Amino acid sequence: MIVYHGSYTKITKIDLSKCEPRKDFGKGFYVTNILKQAEIWAERIGKKYNQRGVVTEFIFYENAFIDGIHKILRFDRYDEKWLDFVTLNRRLDSPIPAHDYDIVEGPVADDRISKEIDNYIAGKILRENFLNMLRREEPTHQICFCTADSLLMLELKDKSSDISYELSEIGEQILEQLVLNCNCSEEKAADIFYSSETFGKLADISTNFYKKSWQEIYEMLQLELKNEDKTD
Repeated sequence: MIVYHGSYTKITKIDLSKCEPRKDFGKGFYVTNILKQAEIWAERIGKKYNQRGVVTEFIFYENAFIDGIHKILRFDRYDEKWLDFVTLNRRLDSPIPAHDYDIVEGPVADDRISKEIDNYIAGKILRENFLNMLRREEPTHQICFCTADSLLMLELKDKSSDISYELSEIGEQILEQLVLNCNCSEEKAADIFYSSETFGKLADISTNFYKKSWQEIYEMLQLELKNEDKTD
């Protein structure tokens, strides 16, 4: 799937730490499959920074929805579950995320809807009336990538050797090797790898570990796991 991100500058590196909290689906990197929507985002954010808005195109590997590794939440339309989830994220006062999903997909709460959500949270509008209003809204779309793991499923469209592609290739090879060597399920292998310090270093682009072979990264992971066993 081709998806778009609207901003005041072209995106070449995604840094989740710079993403704002208390958005519809929480803190994360947002894209849409509706180009016009991304263009509106770009224009709006560009004006905020006195820049001309830019839309960056990405390839989203939709097998993330079915690979059994990523934790996914999807909303097909505006409904009560969507409203409750958005309200949960908008109300969040703690730096701890309100959920642990890797990827969340669903409709957008635009400016007008956001204002009504604030009124709903403040008790100024009845739940039933708000939901009836939402059902008359034009279709919108957004996908939020909430974790470093989820970003492996996103690749810059105009960069044939994108870093995310390299990370994805390394990850796939290591998971296969873990399943064989540890005699465990793919889910267990994913839990071991993505929670490891080795993966944290690999996902940190500044280390340039993505330029190493998957065998080198796997040796690092094995050493980390052996050291953990010694300290247990």
